Amino acid sequence: MSAHATDPATETFIAHRNLLFTVAYEMLGSAADAEDVLQETWLRWAEVDLSQVRDQRAYLVRITTRQSLNRLRAMKRRKEAYVGPWLPEPLLTAPDVAEDVELAESVSMALMLVLETLSPTERAVFVLREVFDVGYDEIAAAVDKSPAAVRQIAHRARRHVDARRPREVVSSSETRAVLESFRRAFETGDLQGLLDVLAPEVVLVGDGGGVKQAALRPVIGAQKAGRFILGGSGKFAGRLSSDLTVVNGNPALVVRLDGEIDGVMAIRVEAARITGLYYVRNPEKLSRVESETTLTLR
Repeated sequence: MSAHATDPATETFIAHRNLLFTVAYEMLGSAADAEDVLQETWLRWAEVDLSQVRDQRAYLVRITTRQSLNRLRAMKRRKEAYVGPWLPEPLLTAPDVAEDVELAESVSMALMLVLETLSPTERAVFVLREVFDVGYDEIAAAVDKSPAAVRQIAHRARRHVDARRPREVVSSSETRAVLESFRRAFETGDLQGLLDVLAPEVVLVGDGGGVKQAALRPVIGAQKAGRFILGGSGKFAGRLSSDLTVVNGNPALVVRLDGEIDGVMAIRVEAARITGLYYVRNPEKLSRVESETTLTLR
């Protein structure tokens, strides 16, 4: 692509690449699959007669959506065979993503998990309408439905997501403060410190992908989650460390064992307590936490 920097099709694709990646990632929860979708989008875009395209950005989003839908249906089979819970692939994001409240919430681990409970078409419609503010007619063209059907799907998906998303918007600074308290307790093996910061109904979800050890089903309740965390970290006393960083637009911890990345821990905070704890250990999902990925809604 770089060999033809003056080619209008290439220039347009590059100009919108970060947006297209964000669309694909929000639909798929996988950076690797989102990159594959972008490659497929480029191949189709390169064959388009640009003189026939009225809105190039909208056209590119439409191609990306269709490719993402195809990929989403194929991923469903992969997830059914996955060992243990499946969590989205965490992305190291620039600090300014955290300042964009709308973008940060849309790519948060908590909301991405809610999106996993939608059907592929519902997810596509929700992401395009609620996150990227795409018009109903344009969404209809992307998902091969009538505008009236898309409105119904959007309403149903919004109701489904609203019933499951966090009820309050928590500032980045508040999340960071809660995470700092968790980090101190985690690194010092302080069970009471963990119980002070974990909500009684906290849900801990671990993703080892059958490669790294992780709970095969969610751990529910502060006592169980606290003991599970310290049981795992206790075996590596003195060898574990953690860095506070920004993952998926929200404060998170990168956990290291003997200096090597062991996993990424993201949280969901409500009423100054952790209600959701998500620990990604599958090595195949950790390639995007050492260099920043640019996400954008525009």
